[in-house]
Amino acid sequence: MLDFYQGNWLVWLLIIWSIPWKMVAVWKAAKLSQKYWFIALFLLNTIGILDILYIFVISKKKAGNEKVLPN
Repeated sequence: MLDFYQGNWLVWLLIIWSIPWKMVAVWKAAKLSQKYWFIALFLLNTIGILDILYIFVISKKKAGNEKVLPN
């Protein structure tokens, strides 16, 4: 029974690590109106890996592709 509880700290550490990344990634996807990325980031739990990639790689590409129209 003691062996079951020894790995509990690792689970809590992963939860604490992944929640802020997920919050930022989902917020960016919503802000950029990327519905499919929002759903994927919200549903998939990749311990922050997909979230970090989205924040630093994918959202930068999408934000850079937007063109400003002259008035």
